[in-house]
Amino acid sequence: MDNSMTSRFTAKSWLVAVAFAVMAPAFGAGWEPTKPVEFVVPAGTGGGADQMARLLQGVISKNNLMKQPLIVVNKSGGAGAEGFLAIKEAKGDPNKIIITLSNLFTTPLATGVPFNWKDLTPVAMLALDQFVLWVNAETPYKTAKDYLDAVKAAGPNKFKMGGTGSKQEDQIITVAIEKAAGVKFIYIPFKGGGDVAVQLVGKHIDSSVNNPIEAVAQWRAGKLRPLCVFDDTRMPYKTKVTETMSWYDIPTCKEAGVATDYVMLRGIFMPGGATREQVDYYVDLFKRVRETADWKKFMEDGAFNTTFMSGPEYTKWVEKAETTHRELMREAGFLAKP
Repeated sequence: MDNSMTSRFTAKSWLVAVAFAVMAPAFGAGWEPTKPVEFVVPAGTGGGADQMARLLQGVISKNNLMKQPLIVVNKSGGAGAEGFLAIKEAKGDPNKIIITLSNLFTTPLATGVPFNWKDLTPVAMLALDQFVLWVNAETPYKTAKDYLDAVKAAGPNKFKMGGTGSKQEDQIITVAIEKAAGVKFIYIPFKGGGDVAVQLVGKHIDSSVNNPIEAVAQWRAGKLRPLCVFDDTRMPYKTKVTETMSWYDIPTCKEAGVATDYVMLRGIFMPGGATREQVDYYVDLFKRVRETADWKKFMEDGAFNTTFMSGPEYTKWVEKAETTHRELMREAGFLAKP
């Protein structure tokens, strides 16, 4: 091969190398985590947020969707304030994320703790979670009306409603039921939705407003009975959960004469100061999770509303939800004193 041909090959190789270097970002060479990612759950173990976080951890690991491991850490102290403050203090650290529930709004509003969702970076809404009015299956109550009529007949503070935390979503819904039905419960707070379901099975409380995923195992086992769902429409899932009922067969509370509805955010946030590239990495990660069979099964098993949002649409939804919670908590008398 003569010198002129050698120089042409060398020049061509150099041009190809330059072209690939310029194109590299298009092949996915963007930001990704540089160490294990801490996935904070601002709630106790066994509840809806905890179950979803651990399912995400499993799906991401099983499908090799992330090079670094995802480590779930429960920080439930102070109605979740421990978890939110930890992420607030981690400003600029993209190797931490947090899954949220309604305590994103209720905890700072009820306690005055120095935290607001705007201290964080919104990433994505993964789903909306439902709430169901549950009783022990051995009780005679077949409908929400049957149960609330019995509560009313017994008089104030005779029946116990169990829920997760104080001045949070479960107690907000309980107050809404009391106003709609003209009844008064003794509200008993527990650390997580898993505890609440166990307490109801053991008859230590008379009812709960647990999420579907928090009580489905006990329902399937014939220990608990769902009376109504707090939404405008029935849940769409028609596969039988028990021998006789699907999620779709549970009437809305409005159908049962209790004009109350409430859905809860299951969303992801990062610490403040995250870059667009870092946020995009996690949005893409969770979009890939949503395509897996395990995630789709989890959504149906837990009767979730599968709405997904990111970007400005998600931020706008969160802003509106904060306003709604402030109004609900003002009505319930749960706002912290200035």
